[in-house]
Amino acid sequence: MLELKGRLKKELQQNLHVKIIDTQTWSIPIHTIEIGYQTIKRTKMDILMKMMLISFQKAEIESAEELSEMLLVEQLFIDDLINKMSRTGLIEKRGSIFILTEAGIAQLENGVFEHEPEDATQLAFYSPHHAAFLSGELPTEDIKEQSEFRYKDDCRDFEASAIADDAALKALRGMAIESGEGNVQVIVSEVTAISNMNITQVPCVEFRLYNEEKDLFYVRVWNTLSAQWDETLEAKLNDLERKQWRDSYLKK
Repeated sequence: MLELKGRLKKELQQNLHVKIIDTQTWSIPIHTIEIGYQTIKRTKMDILMKMMLISFQKAEIESAEELSEMLLVEQLFIDDLINKMSRTGLIEKRGSIFILTEAGIAQLENGVFEHEPEDATQLAFYSPHHAAFLSGELPTEDIKEQSEFRYKDDCRDFEASAIADDAALKALRGMAIESGEGNVQVIVSEVTAISNMNITQVPCVEFRLYNEEKDLFYVRVWNTLSAQWDETLEAKLNDLERKQWRDSYLKK
């Protein structure tokens, strides 16, 4: 931490008009969240599936045996694909006849087959102070004796259930879970669960600064999780305390 503070001070003091008037270190709670989700794999539709869907669309097919005889394909393969297309909602039986669903019509037109959803889980880091997921690495050093951010009441009542599915979906899509190589595409289709696993206190380094040329007090905050300057925390402190710093430090 000492080495980090030294490096940050050098960066801030490159402007000769800027003075560091105070430095503090405190922590913010980062929640490790487990996100349950489903992925769907999309692949180029094979010839047999296309032929079967077209047959269901244009003819009144009642059985796999009937379609097997029509296409001159072994019934075992026909049965397997009928089961797969039924599970994925491409076809259904209306009375005794197989028909295409809206999804079946759409996928036939696009030539792309959407496989059955697969369940998975992923850990992500959520900060109530930012009301957002953050990326980075949790600290390895013990900081239990470090004070918490002075506005900790802002997130004291946080519950993982308050995280919107859209926010979790956006976080997942930022983790390279989805892919689109060649004829295979994998997408995250749905968030199924959001649960809180544990909380880690992550250190932040606060520098209060005064620009003599502009007669301006302001703060910079380094977030060690994201390893960058934290504009969200800076905006909060500048908004709530800038006048107080002017009153306090100019009197000295």
